[in-house]
Amino acid sequence: MRSRFNINNYSNLGQRAITALVGGLIVVLGSIYSDWTYFLIFGVILAFSQMEFYKLSGLDGMLPLKSFGTLLGLMIFVLTFMVEKERMSHEYLFLIFPLLSLIFFVKLYKKTDKKPFTGVAYTYLGIVYVAVPFSLLNLAVFSVDQIYHFEILIGCLLILWASDTGAYFAGTKFGKTKLFERVSPKKSWEGFLGGAFSAIGVAFIISQYFHVIADWKWLVIAGIIIIAGTYGDLIESLFKRSIEIKDSGKGLPGHGGFMDRFDGLLLSAPFITAFLKIF
Repeated sequence: MRSRFNINNYSNLGQRAITALVGGLIVVLGSIYSDWTYFLIFGVILAFSQMEFYKLSGLDGMLPLKSFGTLLGLMIFVLTFMVEKERMSHEYLFLIFPLLSLIFFVKLYKKTDKKPFTGVAYTYLGIVYVAVPFSLLNLAVFSVDQIYHFEILIGCLLILWASDTGAYFAGTKFGKTKLFERVSPKKSWEGFLGGAFSAIGVAFIISQYFHVIADWKWLVIAGIIIIAGTYGDLIESLFKRSIEIKDSGKGLPGHGGFMDRFDGLLLSAPFITAFLKIF
């Protein structure tokens, strides 16, 4: 009798490895293939991540506009992509403000909400916390001569993944000194340093092959990811801890949900984009 593949039959580490390999290949190959496949893949990731955030907020008794908030997040992502691709003029970015104002109008007609402004606040938070960082990636990948450069995105992701992997293995093997025990008891300074060394090493290697930006900028990006990525992980842990759950979802076996996998990117993206645009 032919056996069927079931990822749940593997250990947590095995699930993490399989998910990381398959998901990583889809993201990397799709981003390299064209700007439109990048747009499609990260639009899907944005939608799942934002819906996860709203679902978790609902577990804590909040009532954000899940579908409408996610739709607005996707519209912001589309607008920034089309403007950076020069399919639309920069003036169209001003549409973001009236679009966000629609949240108040929609909430006005939700008769069952006892605390409508709490729902409004969490709807906005989902957009700022999830949709805006993903939308800023559009500015980052088009930051050089307004041409799509997959090297910027792939480089940032490889550094982020190296940081996460290094931190995981160093923390598992040597972790003793707690990094931020109140928020995340398992994270250690040893894991942080392991992730930092891995990120810097990968950044140096990338700088030898990806010359779309200066070599020193890759090292700065590594520093941003090491610090902002760690805080992004801690902030999501704080959020999950406040509603007493372990993972943000079950969409990615071995990793939890989409937010568990991309929490470091959410806080890193604004800093990376600002750095690339200013310098």
